[in-house]
Amino acid sequence: MIDDEFCDLPGGVRVCYRAEGDPQGAPLLLIAGLGLDLTSWPRPLLDGLTARGFRVVRFDNRDAGRSTRVDARPPGKLRQLVARPLPGAYRLEDMAGDAAGLLGHLGIERAHVVGMSMGGMIGQALAATHPDRVASLTSIFSTTGARGIGQPARSTLLRMARRAARTREEWVGRHLEMLDHIGSRTFPYDDAEERAWAAGVWDRGGGPARAAGVARQIGAIQASGDRTAALRTITAPTLVIHGDVDRMVHPSGGRATATAIPGARHVEIAGMSHHLAPGVLDRLVALIAEASPVRER
Repeated sequence: MIDDEFCDLPGGVRVCYRAEGDPQGAPLLLIAGLGLDLTSWPRPLLDGLTARGFRVVRFDNRDAGRSTRVDARPPGKLRQLVARPLPGAYRLEDMAGDAAGLLGHLGIERAHVVGMSMGGMIGQALAATHPDRVASLTSIFSTTGARGIGQPARSTLLRMARRAARTREEWVGRHLEMLDHIGSRTFPYDDAEERAWAAGVWDRGGGPARAAGVARQIGAIQASGDRTAALRTITAPTLVIHGDVDRMVHPSGGRATATAIPGARHVEIAGMSHHLAPGVLDRLVALIAEASPVRER
């Protein structure tokens, strides 16, 4: 069991993180998605990366897990649906600043950066605003923020618009219902593992209080808008991975991301959805390792 550790950043955000693998290994920073915490990276993926020589660092974004809950009113469901963030909402660039601050706290000058979904957006922002910190970028089932690109299916939006879960049991049930909707028949999920993970996320994230954090993170995505111009400035070697059956972030989001970032490689995995399912983990480890050389050229 790897213990949670904490670092306090100058802006007042406290970040919870875990680091594992060879302390002298190539640093690899994992950035989780919307409402997810550092436990959202499956153990087989973590073990696969550390076995390849990486020093793997993962953390809770602000408003998730055990990191700082921002003291600000969250946007309501209507604002989220019409993409009208509240004035003063923090942005993805602020969350990227948290990631850069964590690297500084750990004495890491440059890291390979891997982000999934919203974490991919944060990774993109980190590579654009702190290019000296990013040795390579892997963006997994993410998008550019452009309107009409990478949007959730209408059926997914309707599920996201429901009132927040009020109990642990309800949250676990909602999580499994969403996986049934956005998951893949090619790469099915493990029911017992997902139940245990969802219960742990509820406990680490403050139970019913986690809904406000998710809403503020949605506000950050919407406040950041279309990031295509910023993506064109990224100089880090970039790999974009997406599934072809993604109902949360349409595959057009991955294609647009790869088109925007100069020289990016795009891999679309047949049958993969918006989930790090057991059957796809070995391929993800191999792709990440290939895109993130342990010894930089």
